[in-house]
Amino acid sequence: MLLAELVEVAAIVAATRSRVQKTDALAAVLRTLGAEEVRPAVGLLLARPRQGRLGVGWRGLMALEVSHADAATLTIADVDAAFDALAAASGTGSAQRREELLRDLAAHATVPEWDFLVRAMLGELRTGALQGVLLDAIARAADADPPVVRRAAMLSGDLGETAALALGGGDLAAVGLQVGRPVMPMLAATAGSVAEAIATAGEASVEYKLDGARIQVHRHGDDVRVFTRSLADVTHRVPEIVVAVRGLPVHDVILDGETLSLDESGAPRPFQDTMARFGADRAHEVALRPWFFDILHVDGRNLIDEPLRVRLAELDRVVGDLRMPGIVTDDEDAAQHLSSQALAAGHEGVVVKAIDAPYAAGHRGKAWIKVKPVLTHDLVVLACEWGSGRRRGLLSNLHLGARDPDGEFGEPGGFVMVGKTFKGLTDELLRWQTERFPEIETRRTASTVFVAPVTVVEIAIDGVQRSPRYPGGIALRFARVKGYRLDKRADEADTIQTLRALLRS
Repeated sequence: MLLAELVEVAAIVAATRSRVQKTDALAAVLRTLGAEEVRPAVGLLLARPRQGRLGVGWRGLMALEVSHADAATLTIADVDAAFDALAAASGTGSAQRREELLRDLAAHATVPEWDFLVRAMLGELRTGALQGVLLDAIARAADADPPVVRRAAMLSGDLGETAALALGGGDLAAVGLQVGRPVMPMLAATAGSVAEAIATAGEASVEYKLDGARIQVHRHGDDVRVFTRSLADVTHRVPEIVVAVRGLPVHDVILDGETLSLDESGAPRPFQDTMARFGADRAHEVALRPWFFDILHVDGRNLIDEPLRVRLAELDRVVGDLRMPGIVTDDEDAAQHLSSQALAAGHEGVVVKAIDAPYAAGHRGKAWIKVKPVLTHDLVVLACEWGSGRRRGLLSNLHLGARDPDGEFGEPGGFVMVGKTFKGLTDELLRWQTERFPEIETRRTASTVFVAPVTVVEIAIDGVQRSPRYPGGIALRFARVKGYRLDKRADEADTIQTLRALLRS
């Protein structure tokens, strides 16, 4: 298939707010793909190339000066081969090699094709073709049962692989847990209070909510692999977690948990200290400690469909003192007391989990509910203003955007501005963003650097208020920066609808 056909479909999907029309358009193109084109095409549509990291950044792409093709000749296979070569480039001369590969690819692409490829490589396609819509399209194109497709995708952790299996007539129902292959994590909804969460969940496991990084750990014998929330393999960066899991009394296991670093007094360090361990290939002075709160498989037994009370019994047996602190209760006062303990220890709050619920991989429902004392939301940086006074010469005031998946206030899959803040920015964060944001700059004025909307930042707020100043009709109240969430993608940020719902809370 020509790349131009995929570009055309992406444009159609981006132009409509209708989920049905998006699904129809995607299903139509999926039906025409060749067997070897399915995985790379799905990766392009999701702006997640199947090769993973390509070693390509905004600055390098913007620096290219090349004449584009007048006619469409590039195929999806051509693009996939070029991405393979980009991902494989390493060592001495790799930067020059990548530049040559990009120049060649750009020269063979038309202007619309190159625009599409740049946004796909940078993870900012904004088609509105998010995972849920594409799952529906795969089911329709393959004439398969949507819940079966969805479960296969969650358990395989790979939407491209699921699409290839479905469209190739494979047995989706046979896809199951496999030690060593990451599973899309179960997600939590939010509640404003412990009482509200207990009222929803009933009898529940009430557990500490750490300000750490989500980890999923797979062990087969002495082979241990550690994955992040986004299913990236970071095993070589967290040797202490590998050692801890090798010491458990099992042969095969899949564990879900969190990790963070503690200071000398045992208090949690800032989130950035934990995330620093996932961004470099060398050992660090700051050690990580894992806490596990779920178990999906143990020694040949799949537990994903078992109720939480069964899983927790196995978890206690397997992980011992690596278990996340928590209690099982339906008593609001007992749950609130645990929440107070968690906060006093420097953690974020608690997660309330219905005790009889199965593990719903990749799903955000009411079975898990997180409760934090302060409202926090993941937003996307749209621009940053130069500071004044002691911040002169540093990028300071952030322009914050919420995700607009249906294009209610602009382009579908885009972002709508909801406020600004410079509060909570440490000297370290100011220096970091001053170095980082020019690398992803799209344009600038005398006072402001506008950036590609790819950086997620966790913002604490006291609520929202109606405001005619921003297109979404709301503004953040007392916004302050908690930290950058480099473990999250922009398409995982909170939506404008979520923030507007706070007006009614």
